[in-house]
Amino acid sequence: MQAVLGRLTRIEPGDHRVVSCYLKLEPRDRMRGKYLIKLKNRAKQVEQALPRLGLERAIADEVGRDLGRILELLRDPASLPATHGVAVFACEGLGLFESVPLPVVHRSRLGIDARPLVRELASVEDEFGRLLTAVVDRTSARFFEVTAYETRELPGLRSDSTRGSRFHGDRDGAWGEHTYNNRIREEKQRHLEAVARQLFTLDRGHPAHGIVLAGPGTEAAAVEPFLHSYLTERLMGHARLNPKDLSPAVVHQVTLAVREGFERATERHVVAEAAEREGEGWAVNGVAPTLRALARGQVRSLLVNADAAMPGFRFSDTGGLGVDARDGRGEGTPTPVLDVIDDAIEEGLRQRVDVNVVYEPEAAARIDGLAALLRFR
Repeated sequence: MQAVLGRLTRIEPGDHRVVSCYLKLEPRDRMRGKYLIKLKNRAKQVEQALPRLGLERAIADEVGRDLGRILELLRDPASLPATHGVAVFACEGLGLFESVPLPVVHRSRLGIDARPLVRELASVEDEFGRLLTAVVDRTSARFFEVTAYETRELPGLRSDSTRGSRFHGDRDGAWGEHTYNNRIREEKQRHLEAVARQLFTLDRGHPAHGIVLAGPGTEAAAVEPFLHSYLTERLMGHARLNPKDLSPAVVHQVTLAVREGFERATERHVVAEAAEREGEGWAVNGVAPTLRALARGQVRSLLVNADAAMPGFRFSDTGGLGVDARDGRGEGTPTPVLDVIDDAIEEGLRQRVDVNVVYEPEAAARIDGLAALLRFR
């Protein structure tokens, strides 16, 4: 990744334009070629909007061919990476055509700029963070460190246990059924306590951004009551996995799916907070007020309606964004941009604010294109 970023960031702005494509490839996007339909529609919209950018005919034709090359690359589902996203950067005039698999993508977008739009590429690892996944059954546990691009197995544990799960009078009569079942329960509790202690130890050595619990049945949920409160606060969810039959690649995919579900579940809470704080002056809703807040450095969390799109302008002296050329009075020459929503995401990443693209339909409907929670009023 560092090598790719190095190549892309060394590109100096000039007459040519670079097409930057970020594409979501989650299971729902791959279903019935949904991702390709959206990409084709977006590419058509970009081509139709190119005259707004005032490019020379030769440069505009280059952009059109670059869009075609990207579509051709991503047309066949069988050739797609197994990851939940991909970034593609193309510029015929610079001899550039770079494809990068990504574990997550904020939203599918196409950008046209003098330089590659690499901020999302550069921020993926930091935003994803380090997750701990514990895969637990009745007698053992395997632990994995999951980052954006890889999964590494950590030392596991195995607990002593009494064979069998039911009392057999002819075989276990010397114990008595009550004593036998108590012993089974105590062994299970000691095992779950050991799993929780190991997670706490691993987290203290290198704090995790999130915790995922997995198991073949109810074992994953059974660990939760034994977790330290520090870990409970970061629990992302549960999954079904058997510790005796899995690989780091499988753990990585399952952890990504749990993380995605956790992100979707939190969207409603973030949007509800923004609606509540708007009346207090600690949040804004709408494209224009959110862009003004971004320009002032006020934004703490940027909320984006996943389906929003709107042309706009960037102002030469400040780099600020606006819906109308008049929004940037005194900020220099307004330069048209194809989608001010996409540019707001890029600006949010530049400012290192928390970017939340909202897909949950009811939550997204409450966002008028863009919204934000503010650092200061």
